[in-house]
Amino acid sequence: MTAPRIDTETLRRLPKAVLHDHLDGGLRPATVVELAAAVGHQLPTTDPDELAAWYFEAANSGDLVRYIATFEHTLAVMQTREGLLRVAEEYVLDLAADGVVYAEVRYAPELNTNGGLTLAEVVETVQEGLAAGMAKAAAAGTPVRVGTLLCGMRMFDRVREAAELAVVYRDAGVVGFDIAGAEDGFPPADHLAAFEHLRGESVPFTIHAGEAHGLPSIHQALQVCGAQRIGHGVRLTEDIVDGKLGRLAAWVRDRRIALEMCPTSNLQTGCATSIAEHPITALKDLGFRVTLNTDNRLVSGTTMTREMSLLVEEAGWTVEDLRTVTVNALKSAFIPFDERNALIENVVLPGYAAAL
Repeated sequence: MTAPRIDTETLRRLPKAVLHDHLDGGLRPATVVELAAAVGHQLPTTDPDELAAWYFEAANSGDLVRYIATFEHTLAVMQTREGLLRVAEEYVLDLAADGVVYAEVRYAPELNTNGGLTLAEVVETVQEGLAAGMAKAAAAGTPVRVGTLLCGMRMFDRVREAAELAVVYRDAGVVGFDIAGAEDGFPPADHLAAFEHLRGESVPFTIHAGEAHGLPSIHQALQVCGAQRIGHGVRLTEDIVDGKLGRLAAWVRDRRIALEMCPTSNLQTGCATSIAEHPITALKDLGFRVTLNTDNRLVSGTTMTREMSLLVEEAGWTVEDLRTVTVNALKSAFIPFDERNALIENVVLPGYAAAL
């Protein structure tokens, strides 16, 4: 039996939660053009529409390393207080316009210090911009709560420093931690000291794993480092044969470890061949706690509404499926239980009922 089609406007109105979204991958093309002009950075094109198309095409290489290289231009305009304030505020407003009610935004402060800002100044500036965006969104009647995940770059040597920063700012908007960057060749266990520090300070963290590298990456993230969530995790299906779960896959499912899945991004980096065959659907059907995410909205030319639409149109998802992954995301968000539950009961479930 074919599920009824859900139109785009209905999808846009649905309350959404996103756990995996990079600040430096979600800028407005026009903002990149204007800020680049202000700092004298040369872009591939100064036409916003052409720049958006360039990003999408450049990222469709099927290679994670080349995908990451597209961030050169966004990071170039995020080295000043003015640039960070604008990017952070617009980030929140764009999510609010897309129906997002809860988000965790991640970025690596060490990548924003080339203009002379200290790590602390970067964090405080981003938080100021996010707060301004949340205030404007609330005033417009589209409130959205945004928490911050600080990232350490796994191929560099400042991961422990970034982890310490997350501890310092955990009561000022920072809700958790992550490591980002090229996965293959830079295993999570290389940064075990940082994760032990976070555990000792009761700061939750997720780890990019199971994208460019396979099951050993996921195993290390969970069993060695102690991650509470997995960023991407698409290659967990390598531990599932004919519906039978291996020990690692069973561990992830049975302990309700959230998988932060990003369909369009995974197609671009070669981790999946199509939306219809993306592992998110099979894992959902097997009872895993999958969540739906955008990863990098500019680079992937996407939004949460678009990701939902693709799954509905190409993978046969229903409204109930979309509600499930939204609730899943909030259940695994790095904010207190009562606040997560309030968003589910008072915002998400009523919002789905009203939209349909």
